[in-house]
Amino acid sequence: MNTVTATRAATRVLVLNSGSSSVKYQLLDMRDASRLAVGLVERIGEQTSRLKHTCLTTGDTREHTGPIADHDAALKAVAEELTRDGLGLESPELAAIGHRVVHGGLFFTEPTVIDDEVLAEIERLIPVAPLHNPANLTGIRTAQALRPDLPQVAVFDTAFHTTMPESAARYAIDPKTADRHRIRRYGFHGTSHAYVSRETARLLGKNPSEVNVIVLHLGNGASASAVEKGRCVDTSMGLTPLEGLVMGTRSGDLDPAVIFHLARVGGMSMDEIDTLLNKRSGLLGLCGDNDMREIRRRIDEGDEEAALAFDIYIHRLKKYIGAYYAVLGTVDAVAFTAGVGENAAPVREAAIAGLEGLGLAVDPELNAVRADEARLISPKDARVAVAVVPTDEELEIATQTYALVGKNN
Repeated sequence: MNTVTATRAATRVLVLNSGSSSVKYQLLDMRDASRLAVGLVERIGEQTSRLKHTCLTTGDTREHTGPIADHDAALKAVAEELTRDGLGLESPELAAIGHRVVHGGLFFTEPTVIDDEVLAEIERLIPVAPLHNPANLTGIRTAQALRPDLPQVAVFDTAFHTTMPESAARYAIDPKTADRHRIRRYGFHGTSHAYVSRETARLLGKNPSEVNVIVLHLGNGASASAVEKGRCVDTSMGLTPLEGLVMGTRSGDLDPAVIFHLARVGGMSMDEIDTLLNKRSGLLGLCGDNDMREIRRRIDEGDEEAALAFDIYIHRLKKYIGAYYAVLGTVDAVAFTAGVGENAAPVREAAIAGLEGLGLAVDPELNAVRADEARLISPKDARVAVAVVPTDEELEIATQTYALVGKNN
């Protein structure tokens, strides 16, 4: 790991998450991990682009709508908003910019200061991350142009999962073919799984090296991981984020022959199948909704289609909990996180129901509580803790970025 020394007063980190048509950002002061500003630019490239910026030191929120042509214009607009609050990119207190990069392959196992070689490798990984890495690269290059003198750090979604043993990471296909085309299980949501597994250990009053945790990151995208003594040993997503759990619009696990069948019998093109499995499957494909709140409302009204979609979602989730229990052998906690995991009490209750033989149980009253902090929802005498741990991927990226560029005080 290369270490870059920042200026003495530099304690701030700007975190950028550049998507294909959006930029999410947060500015944090790493002296106390406080947030100074947060914002989102969405619908980049459209006439209806929107920038929402909140300065947390003053509480002011500003919104702008109108065309934002590209990521260059988007980041310049973000820089202007930060400058209005006295938090601009030109500030000597800015230590670095941390970028979320979805796919780092096997080359990147930790946060990395970005140089030409790093950019070239991220670009070489585009074939296995065609929806994500190009947008991440655009954000990096635009930020570099705005502050060429500032350390730019890439924090990779896949890095936390590079500790998986080959027995978990390899698919059962010819190794030469797999290696030639970089086909293996990489896993995603790594910054979230790293953060939540550590926070779960802290909640239990233990060091991460002392506990085994099953992390369930349940949002519109969803993934599970088996974390043994602080290291990932298995995760549900694979070569791409399509494998694994039932998600908002993704199918998750599927017999590969379904693809051949759709092509040969259904007459669908590869692009059509790709769109079907990634954008028109999962909960959306099953019942027409990918918002768990709406699905639960429909279930309460007796909607059988929504109920079946929920049951399929929970069935897959239970299978992964059981599988990762077997992988780990001993489990200290199961942690729910992300939008659905943190807020949908019925999902948590249903996922754990019937697993009492594994030492898992949920206290209905604790599970029903809505709170922003990490908490246990299992009975006090439960053999395995069940936790709700709000994820904080931006803080994780900022922490890793700041650790890399050097703490100066």
